[in-house]
Amino acid sequence: MDIKKKDIRALTKEALREFFVQQGDKAFRGNQVYEWLWQKAAHSFDDMTNVSKETRQMLETHFVINHVEVDTMQRSNDGTIKNAVRLHDNLIVESVLIPTKTRTTACVSSQVGCSLDCRFCATARLKRMRNLNPDEIYDQVVAIDNESRHYHNRPLSNIVFMGMGEPLMNYNNVIKAIEKITSPEGLGMSPKRIVVSTSGVPKMIKKMADDDVKFKLAVSLHSAIDEVRTSIMPFNATFPLADLRDALIYWYEKTKNRITYEYVVWKGINDKRKDVDALVTFCKFAPSKVNLIEYNPIDDGEFQQANSQAIDMYQAVLEENNITVTIRRSRGKDIDAACGQLANKS
Repeated sequence: MDIKKKDIRALTKEALREFFVQQGDKAFRGNQVYEWLWQKAAHSFDDMTNVSKETRQMLETHFVINHVEVDTMQRSNDGTIKNAVRLHDNLIVESVLIPTKTRTTACVSSQVGCSLDCRFCATARLKRMRNLNPDEIYDQVVAIDNESRHYHNRPLSNIVFMGMGEPLMNYNNVIKAIEKITSPEGLGMSPKRIVVSTSGVPKMIKKMADDDVKFKLAVSLHSAIDEVRTSIMPFNATFPLADLRDALIYWYEKTKNRITYEYVVWKGINDKRKDVDALVTFCKFAPSKVNLIEYNPIDDGEFQQANSQAIDMYQAVLEENNITVTIRRSRGKDIDAACGQLANKS
């Protein structure tokens, strides 16, 4: 990448309009280029067919479009697609298309690697290289939307920030990406179809509530007992459950949006009745639902899926306490595309 050239997608629409005025052109030219960059997801200035050749060459002189490329695409037996996405600096992240009968969901990454240290997650074993820019997050969604249309004959319907990285550790860029995804000048998707999943950064959950975001919140919980949670998610020592609970109460009071807890049950770790009772108590302070997620091994066998009796116990006790619970079967396991498996093996 030529260091003198600026990434054009870092400019606002107003800055683009101003740039064209400075070049002695009309401001509306900035609107045209902005539309090519976002709504039409142009990969090069040459794609901009309603802009004169001279103008395209002038843009080429000043700017680059740091678009991502799908480096490799794997298709699972169940229709799931995993993309290894190459960034402009040759780093790789992964994103996943998850199809069901009624929807297609994009699972996107927000960081190269991850800054947290969850012991059951393959991504956590990669050191965090950098945060993704808003346009790099946006491009993952565009690529999956194209694949959804091509392979499933329908546009993308939902987005989950559950790929590589902790979204709230890249807060500003994630918010900017969502603004573009939901804008009529971007992809025009409803924010209600977007879920941001966090391992639980209390200060940033409160900031989201203060910023009046419209998307949904999911929390990767896995235990409502501090000692257990810290043993599997060591950063819990810094952000203990009491702080998380306060932040989630604040979130609910501000947004009135119920919280989804993502929860994996492992053999010998959180498969006892006391674990379920603690979860029930944790769910009671704000309206919530629980997704019990099937565990996907990451090679070393340290963590093992709990037996079906433990899952049944969780489901029964949660339902007895009027807490909505869903059992999520994992998709894309055969291509390491399932929850917790994204590790750039490619």
